[in-house]
Amino acid sequence: MAESRSGDELRAGVNTLTVTFVVGVLAGLLLTPDGRQWLRNPTVMLGDRANASAPAAPAPAPVLPVSAAPALPAVTPLSARLAQGPLRIGVFGDSMADGLYAGLYRDLRDEPKITVTKFSEVSTGLSRYDYVDIQAKTERQINETPIDVAVVLFGTNDAQGISLDGVIHDFGTDGWKAAYATRIDNLVAMLRSRDVAVYWVGLPRMKSSRFDGRMALINGVVEARMRALGVPYLETTDLTSNAEGRYEAYLPNASGRKVLMRANDGIHMSMAGYLRMSAPLAERLKRDAGLVPASAAPPGGRTAQGPGSPPSRG
Repeated sequence: MAESRSGDELRAGVNTLTVTFVVGVLAGLLLTPDGRQWLRNPTVMLGDRANASAPAAPAPAPVLPVSAAPALPAVTPLSARLAQGPLRIGVFGDSMADGLYAGLYRDLRDEPKITVTKFSEVSTGLSRYDYVDIQAKTERQINETPIDVAVVLFGTNDAQGISLDGVIHDFGTDGWKAAYATRIDNLVAMLRSRDVAVYWVGLPRMKSSRFDGRMALINGVVEARMRALGVPYLETTDLTSNAEGRYEAYLPNASGRKVLMRANDGIHMSMAGYLRMSAPLAERLKRDAGLVPASAAPPGGRTAQGPGSPPSRG
């Protein structure tokens, strides 16, 4: 009997607590607008519907429209510059541009009227101006060391978000593409305003398919802007791919013998690979400067033309 009374008392206590809890919940619901709304249209659980008083989810970054190409001033033709004195070429970009500089320097070192200077810096790019502001850095560089031609190659560090006007645009989104295009436009416009001719070099094929896709996205934005701006764009993806259009560390040289073209990381090039990238660029620069016949085509790769660019094949 004692055990029975103890069980009855326990159940009664639990029932009392349950009633008290339910009454408290109902009172709480009646005291809040959200609660009264739920009572009018109850769900199985309160969490089944969003609570209107909860913090709102972060708004997605606004989509920035890709701006129309700015009107750029005409630059002095390279042949006219060369007639006045040495043609000063500067190479700008990241670690990939370091190698491109080495190749271009070797390609042009026997040209007495051409100088090639390295302005590139590893771990830089157009995405993270909070780390290195390339626009400001480039302007300082050409103020200190005037040039006639800027060869530009960025991108291997740029597959990350861009913060613009307090908004972070995730890589690959329409907002990111527009923000990246704006930084390209601003850099080219600044260089052209100093009467500096710009030649932009595309990124090569990459070993990792995921990374290659990211670099292809960057190449697509850059090439589109070069066409819109009327700036020569030298594509290197085909030049650094095998016959099937895929990554391969060993590619045939001019004599047909396969040579190691890539570094172990599957991103950068060997010296032979950088020379493979720089050769069409060197030929294009010499042709535009009047050092080789205008009909000569650069070996390998293709050159994208924008409106107003000098004629080119290849």
